[in-house]
Amino acid sequence: MIPVQGFEGHQVAVLGLGRSGLSAARALREGGAVPLCWDDNPKAREAAEAEGFEIRDLSRDGAFDAVASLIVSPGIPHLYPAPNPVIAKAWDAGVPVDNDIGLFFRSLATSEWDDFDTAPRVIAVTGSNGKSTTSALIHHILEVSGRDSQLAGNIGRGVLDIDPPGDGDVVVLELSSYQTDLARALTPDVAVFTNLSPDHLDRHAGFGGYFAAKRRLFAEGGPDRAVIGVDENEGRYIANQLAEGAGDDRVIRISSGQKLSGPGWSVFAKKGFLAEWRKGRQVASIDLRSIKGLPGAHNHQNACAAYAAVRGLGLAPRQIETALGTFGGLPHRSQIVAERNGVTFVNDSKATNVDSALKALLAFKNIRWICGGLQKDGGLDGLKPGFENVRKAYVIGREADGFAVQLTGVTTEACGTMDVAVAQAVSEAEPGDVVLLAPAAASFDQYDSFEKRGEDFAAQVTAVLAR
Repeated sequence: MIPVQGFEGHQVAVLGLGRSGLSAARALREGGAVPLCWDDNPKAREAAEAEGFEIRDLSRDGAFDAVASLIVSPGIPHLYPAPNPVIAKAWDAGVPVDNDIGLFFRSLATSEWDDFDTAPRVIAVTGSNGKSTTSALIHHILEVSGRDSQLAGNIGRGVLDIDPPGDGDVVVLELSSYQTDLARALTPDVAVFTNLSPDHLDRHAGFGGYFAAKRRLFAEGGPDRAVIGVDENEGRYIANQLAEGAGDDRVIRISSGQKLSGPGWSVFAKKGFLAEWRKGRQVASIDLRSIKGLPGAHNHQNACAAYAAVRGLGLAPRQIETALGTFGGLPHRSQIVAERNGVTFVNDSKATNVDSALKALLAFKNIRWICGGLQKDGGLDGLKPGFENVRKAYVIGREADGFAVQLTGVTTEACGTMDVAVAQAVSEAEPGDVVLLAPAAASFDQYDSFEKRGEDFAAQVTAVLAR
């Protein structure tokens, strides 16, 4: 646990008692603060009370008297589409609002670091797609290379639940826009921006607000080194804002699909090969095509981002190449769950938006595509470049018919549920086909999470193949 510094003897309110909220409350108490906890869910309040935390209704008048700060869980809106009433009360009372990420960065360094030969480092990864895989891949490379590393944030453990890092250790954080938007402290040593595509637009009042939330990691934090995906204008903008000149190697530009040139530091993947260029010449190359855990151009971009991040810490290209070859991928992200009679079954349930689903469609050929769910804003036209790889779409979700009718140019079947879709896809699949779950939609019309949806896909595949 990372004890929170700076609030010893002070009352600190905690709103939202899920994983991050309870973690923050424990870390606050460990640091000598007095947490005052609240959640609208009675069961969450009971769980916190069972741990000995004081419960205070933060919506009542006077709730913020003598309170030093309010810590908010990431799922609770603080500005758009409307601020949570408790947050509005904190504003009115002049109480600073923060989250567990802000507490982490203000509390990580301690006096013990003065005795370390090498201070611990923090690598923070944000972006729309690929940040989980990139974060896990960075962690994997460090571990295989003999560097102690912990993975936390939007993946793995809560940021305040990790062990205090030791001499030379590395903490790898995946950070969502919900987390970067509110944190009052953002000071990673290395910050990574993968890419940007429309997502969570209601929470950020549009694409510009969404980008602004991501950009805070770089604008507020001032990282020692920044790894920036420049395949979108937003990434090019950040890279330009951070660099003092064309040869400034504090910024490492990355790309999937285009060769990057110039005197600076760049890492790009083209036709399955990763290349590192520095000061106008190539210094390393890695063949990514045979790595099963990193299929497709989108995963090659993730490999570029991870490669650049650990190169920024001084790892050698051959160390990184060895580690990349042993990466098995993450559950629900281009995860191969079965192979039978020449048919491959791939779970990409994390493809919850059009951009991430398109990347999955472009990664494979001869696709039996299971898609559908709670559709997000923006429509499905962005999927069209991947339709040439689709043999047939099997649409799930409560609005399967409405979803299917938007897939013009693709043979579709409205299946409704996962069991029907998997059974039908298996019955029609031929050797060389890929049965791919890449929903291009949220899961909440039928499942509690994309993980549950992916688990159901894997279970249905197993059941059908066992018949």
